[in-house]
Amino acid sequence: MFDTMVITKTVASLCGALLVLLLGQWAASALYVPRNADAPQAYAIDTGEEDMDAEPAAELSFEEAFEVADADAGARVWGQCRACHALEAGRNGVGPYLHGVVDRPIGAVDGFNYSGALAQVGEVWSPENLNVFIESPANSAEGTSMNFRGIGDVQDRANLIAYIQSES
Repeated sequence: MFDTMVITKTVASLCGALLVLLLGQWAASALYVPRNADAPQAYAIDTGEEDMDAEPAAELSFEEAFEVADADAGARVWGQCRACHALEAGRNGVGPYLHGVVDRPIGAVDGFNYSGALAQVGEVWSPENLNVFIESPANSAEGTSMNFRGIGDVQDRANLIAYIQSES
């Protein structure tokens, strides 16, 4: 039933059909290409997405962010700290009170049992030391008992420090 002639005709008909399709595609692409397909784009429509070729904006340094810090915006960030800390002097919670913490010696709150890991941070809670500690307490003071993941945004940290400073 299947001799070499039948197989040859079948393969030839498949090749012929493929050749007709390829020639048809070539003719259609030659006929239906717009005359100005290679012309530059006439105008751009703003879709609200950023330009993918643009370089990312440089992140502010802490000093620049602290200069323009907004204490009112820091009040919103304070909600993350309020569960363990208080701004009233002498009122310790799970963490020590933060009234007057800016430029206060580290570990100087009477009546609070510190873990001893804060000696790695420095001697005084300067805004810069607070920034480093708030960014990631576990990384800046290994072994600290403060169980907080940190605040990643430099502007939020600067706003929080400005708020704590203004409330003190």
